[in-house]
Amino acid sequence: MTKAFSSFSEFYPFYLEEHAHPTCKLLHFIGTWLVVLVAVFAFILNEPKWLWLMPLVGYGFAWVGHFFFERNRPATFKHPLYSLLGDFVMWKDIMTGKVKI
Repeated sequence: MTKAFSSFSEFYPFYLEEHAHPTCKLLHFIGTWLVVLVAVFAFILNEPKWLWLMPLVGYGFAWVGHFFFERNRPATFKHPLYSLLGDFVMWKDIMTGKVKI
């Protein structure tokens, strides 16, 4: 049964539990950086056709982390919007040292 969350602040601790393995967190961090870089370069080069790479690199890295290291199903399957937000919040939290890899 899928747990219902009434807010992102309620979801985020669950999200972090689902990303306990350091390699999974590192792969999410790399994937999120690549998503940001693809968006920036597509904007700078005025080439929106490159934006199709964003879900490929973002989810590609993240799902390798889940299936091979964390050995769980990505939260994206049941909580897509909160999970996407969680990727960027965890990315920020890793950069600021709030979350350790």
